[in-house]
Amino acid sequence: MNRHAALRLLVALLAGTIFGFGLALSGMMNPARIAGFLDVASGRWDPSLMFVLGGAVIVAVPGVLLQRKMAKPVLDARFHLPEKTGIDARLVIGSAIFGIGWGLAGFCPGPALSALTTGLAPVALFVCAMAAGMILQDRALQKVLP
Repeated sequence: MNRHAALRLLVALLAGTIFGFGLALSGMMNPARIAGFLDVASGRWDPSLMFVLGGAVIVAVPGVLLQRKMAKPVLDARFHLPEKTGIDARLVIGSAIFGIGWGLAGFCPGPALSALTTGLAPVALFVCAMAAGMILQDRALQKVLP
């Protein structure tokens, strides 16, 4: 492995560590926090996720603005941005399925992976089911849905 590739891996490891630490510190690895945010009708609404998301946006916006001024990233030959930006049926259906899963389980992929560190069986089961869903979509449904 060359020095450039090792540096990219180190930066990825650092970014992932910061992300996981932030999720743990903010309590977002706890599915009850997510359920509390999504439950606006019970009178026990928990707005903490809104503040975590707001903090993420405040940090990310300067980075996105900086990226737009750069010809290429520091540690890569080009930016890897989505080429497809339109809203289509796959996006809407996938978003709905993601939302249903998020609401039922209280996990989205990042917090679920971070919560694996807790060693709890339901978390491991969720991550395995999430991986199975990703593989199913990639191997089978990718050919069916245009």
